[in-house]
Amino acid sequence: MKICGVQKLAMVDYPGKLAATVFTGGCNLRCPFCHNAPLVTGLAENPEEYTQEEVLAFLKTRRGLLEGVVLSGGEPLMQSGAAEFARAVRELGFSFKLDTNGTFPDRLAHLLETGLVDYVAMDIKNCLPKYPMTVGLRDFDTAPVEESVRILRAGGVDYEFRTTLVREFHTAADLEAVGRWLEGSARYFLQTFVDSGNLIGSGCSAFSADEMNAFANAVRPYFGTVGVRGV
Repeated sequence: MKICGVQKLAMVDYPGKLAATVFTGGCNLRCPFCHNAPLVTGLAENPEEYTQEEVLAFLKTRRGLLEGVVLSGGEPLMQSGAAEFARAVRELGFSFKLDTNGTFPDRLAHLLETGLVDYVAMDIKNCLPKYPMTVGLRDFDTAPVEESVRILRAGGVDYEFRTTLVREFHTAADLEAVGRWLEGSARYFLQTFVDSGNLIGSGCSAFSADEMNAFANAVRPYFGTVGVRGV
């Protein structure tokens, strides 16, 4: 795998667990509000920093201290070795969480079939009609995303859906449409946009804490659990 970063201690990336987060390079989307543009688009200037062997060697030193490992990105399912990495992580005694944008449903299904994934967090970028503008791809086909949603909702693994809210891209009506689309799902989290200074686009801004909480209250009837992060 192309591993471009490791966060050695992550207290919020894996719900309820102390974890390390491993970041793969490259993504097939171009969301203007993405906070890590160099990881997504600048791989020529951001060469691979870690081999898988180096990462696993580090994780061996954290057995008994950490509980889980998160594979994030970029988009980790672009990497051919995700299942092998998950297996190696589980053999070290860690729980394994996958972060994904849901655009590779076949790879997601294969990974879940291995039984090596304990938790999946899938990004929901927006309501379906506004997906192309939100992911920065005019001709984007939402069918793979819809299939990944179906796979997760079918059961077999703990999961959450999550949306990063950006004032220029999301409205109350959009969130209502997302709620209707995902109605009955176990967990849905709204995340506050943060301008890292390394955005793919420009002109993006965050909602206030009160606005974020109002959005959460509006969609709460559709989900088992609704939360707000980053306020």
